Amino acid sequence: MDSDIVIVRGGGDIGTGVAHRLHREGFALLILEVENPMVVRRRVAFAQAVFDGSTVVEGVAAVRVEGVKEIREAWRRTTVPVVIDPEGGMVKAMEPDVFVDATLAKRNTGVHKGMAPITIGLGPGFKAGEDVDCVIETNRGQNLGRLIFAGYAEADTGIPAPVQGYTNERVLRAPCQGRARSVLLIGDMVKKGDTVCYVGDEPVRALLDGVIRGLIMDGMEVTAGFKIGDVDPRGLVHACYTISDKARAMGGAVLEAIFELKKEKSV
Repeated sequence: MDSDIVIVRGGGDIGTGVAHRLHREGFALLILEVENPMVVRRRVAFAQAVFDGSTVVEGVAAVRVEGVKEIREAWRRTTVPVVIDPEGGMVKAMEPDVFVDATLAKRNTGVHKGMAPITIGLGPGFKAGEDVDCVIETNRGQNLGRLIFAGYAEADTGIPAPVQGYTNERVLRAPCQGRARSVLLIGDMVKKGDTVCYVGDEPVRALLDGVIRGLIMDGMEVTAGFKIGDVDPRGLVHACYTISDKARAMGGAVLEAIFELKKEKSV
């Protein structure tokens, strides 16, 4: 395998946007995930391979694997391997050229510059030049996708980006602690007040008309207030199955950061 190895931690929609772009550019991708990914936009997330064994996002296949041998076999088949590795043991085993933290945890959960020759963090929680080589801005606006080589990304606002004027109304949140159980599916149209799913015995109702763009996996144990789904008021069903503009922006920004850092480190 002559291609540069890139490890992406986090196979949600943003991490998938990054991995998808880099895979198409010829990098050898490996996604690190937890045992039960709490992913909402599952139809555009390579993390879904953890549950289903494999998944396809916009023509690129991802497959759940175990161990170095299966990782390399996935690369030979031009698929993206996804491994359950919450502790990051595969970083040492694979010696990546690039490490990208795409968990959007809004805090640094152990990333440091010694993990790879090039380290990149998405969003707040990382200090560029100290924790990682580059931080990429994830807040929507004119700075989305900006490369930061010194300092921090903007602080998390806690407010979803507006779509047709709706912000918090787009998000479905758990009303209590319990297990999620779906009534409707991703891609289904809903009206305000429709029951989308249950958490325990409590219904979770849509707060606006639109299409269910994301919904957490059935059976996941969640806490009160946890984001478990989202409704898109535009009603664009195809958008449920395509990478978002923000995820594409992150993919392009990571690619740019890799090229910039390669030039810098070769001087």
